[in-house]
Amino acid sequence: MHIRIICLGKMKEKYLQQGVDDYLARLKPYARVEWLELAEVRETGEGEKARLETLDLEAQRINRYVRQEAHQVILAEEGTMMTSLELANYLEKLALAGKSKLDMVIGSHLGLSASLKQKADLLLSLSALTFPHLLARLILLEQLYRSFKIRRGEPYHK
Repeated sequence: MHIRIICLGKMKEKYLQQGVDDYLARLKPYARVEWLELAEVRETGEGEKARLETLDLEAQRINRYVRQEAHQVILAEEGTMMTSLELANYLEKLALAGKSKLDMVIGSHLGLSASLKQKADLLLSLSALTFPHLLARLILLEQLYRSFKIRRGEPYHK
């Protein structure tokens, strides 16, 4: 499986970057994972109108990297919550259906535009809790790693 993870904003905290690097290395035997960090768009003003305009500009930036042939998963707080086993089964169903390309998108601190969410094959929520978008990256990678371990019946998931 070729997974492309598209994130807005650069990782600044070293401890989070170390965690991301660790899980990217752990995932190498299971999948080709492409990690893309795109620059956030600076907000042009204040208020809801400015926020929506910024989200639209970020969506344009993201759309340059989303592969049209890929299965698209958008991380969103209103998305479907899955257990680790359910996520592993979801990835297994994709593989069995011949869907070898998976694009996953994590937005900026502003979230993601409605247009991106509408095009997604799945809106995925990592938890009912709210996490900083930078920490969500690490959580996503850990859950992908856990899913591959579950799929192969290897020890890790308990």
